[in-house]
Amino acid sequence: MPDVIVSAADLARALDGPRPPRLLDVRWQLGGPPGVDAYRAGHLPGAVYVDLDAELAAAPSAADGRHPLPDVADLQAAARRWGLRAGEPVVVYDDSGAMSASRAWWLLRWAGVEDVRLLDGGLAAWTAAGGSVETGDVAVEPGDVELSAGHLPTVDADGAARWADEGVLLDARAAERYRGEVEPVDPRAGHIPGSVSAPTTENLGDDGRFRPVDDLTARFAALGVPEGDVAVYCGSGVTAAHQAAALMMTGRTPVLYPGSWSQWSNDPERPVATGE
Repeated sequence: MPDVIVSAADLARALDGPRPPRLLDVRWQLGGPPGVDAYRAGHLPGAVYVDLDAELAAAPSAADGRHPLPDVADLQAAARRWGLRAGEPVVVYDDSGAMSASRAWWLLRWAGVEDVRLLDGGLAAWTAAGGSVETGDVAVEPGDVELSAGHLPTVDADGAARWADEGVLLDARAAERYRGEVEPVDPRAGHIPGSVSAPTTENLGDDGRFRPVDDLTARFAALGVPEGDVAVYCGSGVTAAHQAAALMMTGRTPVLYPGSWSQWSNDPERPVATGE
């Protein structure tokens, strides 16, 4: 199984090596502002900005959710704009504990890019390790990467319901959203009946890095997650990718529900549960 994360120190060495990785800056936050301004103010040298809403998702809709999977041809066109080349390693990062960068990591893995990793701790870890930053935009030569869909498993709403009934379905949102106490963006509050609350933030330590693998393994075991396949969802398929990364680090196979709560809650025929 390819490595999921890379440390700032190891990334610095790789950038000085014979096969330096392509760097993608995926700063984003729910409700904005756009991450491009922060990117232009300071980013890893040579990093290309990736727009999560425009390049890592199809157009939102009630039927498909707020961040549907992009058409693979559109994703390939975007990846070539970022300069991705066949067989080239890729490292993605953000400034929010990999919560948005994980979407790029998962999508590229789903589309067949094998060597793509998350910078553990993101921009803060890079600068804390003495890494330099540069400002402004970065122009790159177009890449030639060939992408194809389906290299990581997914489920639709019916599949998510089956996982909740017959397996384990993890809800990666904040616990108060799972319980239905608050719902800032979607039409109904609560969770998919039978799903298990597993806030993505608990994958991280206080320093914004992923917790050690042994800690993550113990966490998921305590949640009843088996050693094999497990399904995950979140609000719109973004932070569920972070959960998928943590699960993959423990040797499990995450099955992602891309439509997530934004799709489920827009369907009045779908049941909703609240509380613990």
